[in-house]
Amino acid sequence: MVTLDSFPRVQLINAPTPLEYLPRISQALRRPVYIKRDDQIGPALGGNKARKLEYFMGDARQQRARRVVTFGGLQSNHTRITAAAARMCAIEPHLFYFERRPAQLTGNLQIAQLLGAKLHFIPLGSGGGMTLERTNRLVRLLTTAVVGRNYFIPVGGNSWLGCLGYVRCVRELAEQLGQLGLHEAQLICPTGTGGTLAGLMAGVALEQAPIRLLGIDIGRLWKGFPQSIAQTASMICQQLGSSQRFTAADVPLIEGRYVGQGYAKPSAQAAAAIGRLAQLEGIVLDPVYTGKAFAGLLELAERGELGRQTALIFLHTGGAPALFA
Repeated sequence: MVTLDSFPRVQLINAPTPLEYLPRISQALRRPVYIKRDDQIGPALGGNKARKLEYFMGDARQQRARRVVTFGGLQSNHTRITAAAARMCAIEPHLFYFERRPAQLTGNLQIAQLLGAKLHFIPLGSGGGMTLERTNRLVRLLTTAVVGRNYFIPVGGNSWLGCLGYVRCVRELAEQLGQLGLHEAQLICPTGTGGTLAGLMAGVALEQAPIRLLGIDIGRLWKGFPQSIAQTASMICQQLGSSQRFTAADVPLIEGRYVGQGYAKPSAQAAAAIGRLAQLEGIVLDPVYTGKAFAGLLELAERGELGRQTALIFLHTGGAPALFA
């Protein structure tokens, strides 16, 4: 029988992560609201990518990799945590950014530099609305040409292997809901490359967890985005021995509505949401990912688009270093 423990894994996180009640937000929205603190896990100031990197680093170690390569935006949390995880495994990290090198390295870039990652800046632009899969294929070819043989991790850690981390998270979260006596909940998460949402979809299906999902797109980055997420979720199930399959129509995703001017471009709505959570609950979000998604949660809940009574859970994926960029 194929289980999560069938795949090599390096422990990078202390689980379970806290599921915290938000009393003042709950009072304002007139329903129970919780926050899942995946911002508190992993190395180098942490974040949700650590769940995925446990499986990538386990596989990289098994393959005796000497270099790990990945890529992302200038304030990518994924590249920062990849660099830290690689250093913990004595593997050399190479990070690629397809923009000009900034005059000053700040936020996530500053931490990546501190970790001694090899930073490669190649100003090729955003890719012009390609699919996620095609982007990964092209970057893999380019990075191999630049650094030679390497262990390649797709953007955002988006592959069936990395997303096993969020199948494990669903199991963890279902146990926490049971301990709280909650029979159902709706989980809202930021969605950039879609891997976290794909892992959650597969996990909910495989575990038959009483959780409804909603991903909020924060970047409008990819062509055919829902189809990509569905394919990844289906592949996860296949690798775990399940016949469960998903289509684009099954993907619970709001695209475009809360993106603002685009990926990594702060919006006034996100800034207001960041301030509201900080001042009411003392919890800090970031302007690239969680701020936009939490703005979506607030508006959707206040408009009654998330029902009226079901408990809401916000997945805090981290990203605080971007505040200092």
